[in-house]
Amino acid sequence: MIFTNLQAAGWEKVGEAKEKGFFDFDFITWMAWTWPTAFFFIFIALCITAMYFWEKKDPGGAPRRGILGLDTTRGDRLFISLLGSAFIHLAWLGLTSIILWVATVISIFYAVIVFRYF
Repeated sequence: MIFTNLQAAGWEKVGEAKEKGFFDFDFITWMAWTWPTAFFFIFIALCITAMYFWEKKDPGGAPRRGILGLDTTRGDRLFISLLGSAFIHLAWLGLTSIILWVATVISIFYAVIVFRYF
């Protein structure tokens, strides 16, 4: 049978307990944890950590007025860039069939523009 290696390959396997892997945690089984999902959350944690050390190295981060006329701090600009990047990716998924890495590159340019001019 072609599906012999799958967990539920036949009815005899349905009730059996699955062997746990290293990254199988019971408290987060509701979410489909994949490597891209893990990288996303690791990236967010690294951004927050980098902002922490940036603030310790160069305290202040006084608000500055950007092109929209809003006073923003470093944390505001990080939030705006992450939120905008999420919208860029969602629009990319909904409007095109091109690979998602192009949206990621656009999001990086967007974040640079936000940190530079906002």
